[in-house]
Amino acid sequence: MITSLEKIASHVGGKWYDGSNRGDFSMAIRCACTLETAGPEDITLVDSIEKLPQLAKSKAGAAIVPVGSGLLDRPSIEVADVHAAFASVIQLFRPHRVADPIGISPLAVVDRTARVASDAQIHAQATISADVQIGAGAIIHAGVRIAAGSQIGVDTIVFPNAVLYENTIIGARCLIHANAVLGAHGFGYKPTSGGYSISAQLGWVEIGDDVEIGAGSTIDRGTYGPTLIGSGTKIDNLVMIAHNCRLGQHNMICSQVGVAGSTSTGDWVVMAGQCGVRDHVHIGDRAVLGARSGVSCDVQPGTTVLGEPAIELRERKVQLATISKLPEMRKLLKQLVSRMEALEEVAQQSRTPSDRQSDTVPGAAVA
Repeated sequence: MITSLEKIASHVGGKWYDGSNRGDFSMAIRCACTLETAGPEDITLVDSIEKLPQLAKSKAGAAIVPVGSGLLDRPSIEVADVHAAFASVIQLFRPHRVADPIGISPLAVVDRTARVASDAQIHAQATISADVQIGAGAIIHAGVRIAAGSQIGVDTIVFPNAVLYENTIIGARCLIHANAVLGAHGFGYKPTSGGYSISAQLGWVEIGDDVEIGAGSTIDRGTYGPTLIGSGTKIDNLVMIAHNCRLGQHNMICSQVGVAGSTSTGDWVVMAGQCGVRDHVHIGDRAVLGARSGVSCDVQPGTTVLGEPAIELRERKVQLATISKLPEMRKLLKQLVSRMEALEEVAQQSRTPSDRQSDTVPGAAVA
C-alpha cells in the first residue's frame, strides 16, 4: 500500500508541516517504521520534543511528532498523542488479520456436558472437558486443554497450547497467552522417612476480569482454596505465581518474576523484571519492587524498594553511591596507613636511648 502524507495527516487529525515550507502534501509514503529502520519513503515517530535531535540521524522521509515541535528538516505531522497516531498509521499499512468465525471446529474435542456459548469459537485440536463453561465471544485457539469444571468468561481469548487444570475460573475479556499453565499443583512437600509427601492440592485458580497472562507463565492452584489474581492485573511472559497467592487489582508483574506461596499484594503494585518475593509476605498498595529485587519481608504501601535484600530506594541509592567510592576509599586508606607507618618510624628514631631502655625495664617509671 502507498498513500500520501496528506491522507495520513487527515487520518490522524494532525497539523502537518513541510520541511521545505513548500506546502507539498503529495509525498508518497510506503510504510510506517521506527527511527532506526525507516527509509526515505517511510514515516516514523518521535514521541517527545527532547528526542527531536534523534530525527536528524534517521533516514525517514517524514515523522509524526508532538505538538509544538514546529518546522523540522523534513515533513512532519503534529499530534497530541504520538503513539496512538502512529499505531493508527501502522494499521493502515499492516491491518489486523481478522479470521472468519468458525464456531466449533470439527477437529476439536468437546465433551457433551460442556456448555459453550453459541458465538464462542473452539479451534482445531482444542480439548474441552466435562462441565466446562465457555462464555459468549470467547475464543479458544488450537491445542488448548481445558480440564473439567473450568469456566471461561465473556470475550476471553485463550491462545494456542495453554493448559487450564480442573476448576480454573477466568473472568471476562482476559488474554491467556500461548503455553501458559493455570492450576498446576503447588510446590508443597513434607519430609518423611521415605522422602517427601506432597501437600493437599484441593484448591483452584481464579482470575478476575481484564487480566492478561503472558506466554509461558504459570499460576499454581491453592492448597484448599483459590489462588487469586485481581481484575485488571497484567502478567508478563515467564512469570511464576505460587499456590495460595492473592494478587490485588491492576498489578503489573514483569517478566521472570517469581512469587512464592501465600504472598498477597494490594492494588496497583508493580514488580519489575526478575523480582523474587518470598512466601507469606504482603506488598502494600502502589508499592514498586525494582528490577531483581529480593523481597523477604512486608513492603509498606507506596514504597519503592530495590536490591537483595530489598530495602527502601533512597537507602539503596546511598549504599550504591558508597560502593562506587570504594576504590577511591581503598586508595586513601592505603595512603593513610603508609603515613602512619612513616610517622611511627620517625617517632621511634627520635626517642633517646634511655627512653628505649625504659621500655624494656620492668616497673620503669613513666615520665
